[in-house]
Amino acid sequence: MPKHPQTLFGRRLRAARQRAGLPQDRLGVLIGLDESCSSARISRYETGAHEPQFKVAQRIAAALKIPVAYLYCDDDDLAQLLLDLSGLSPAELDQVCAAIRGIRERHDPSLTAAPGAPPET
Repeated sequence: MPKHPQTLFGRRLRAARQRAGLPQDRLGVLIGLDESCSSARISRYETGAHEPQFKVAQRIAAALKIPVAYLYCDDDDLAQLLLDLSGLSPAELDQVCAAIRGIRERHDPSLTAAPGAPPET
């Protein structure tokens, strides 16, 4: 059987599943796969032999309590940030977003203009 290179999706899936402490078969059952094939299917996703349809990826993310974007994010730091942000309350998330806007505005004052308004010159 030929080896498949592990995909970004597969690497992120394996990391998230292991962090959640779930074996492949249990994750498969949680997303609605038949118990007899659940481990093999999740293994194929992790090894890169198959990539799930987006709706399946959404079910996987929900079962692992992670944002689906994490599974596709090609930047490790941004992927970690997605995980960190997903654990915040709405109020905490608002604070983080406000802080990020403040940082961006200090670096680029044109960002403080009202939406649709021309940048100040």
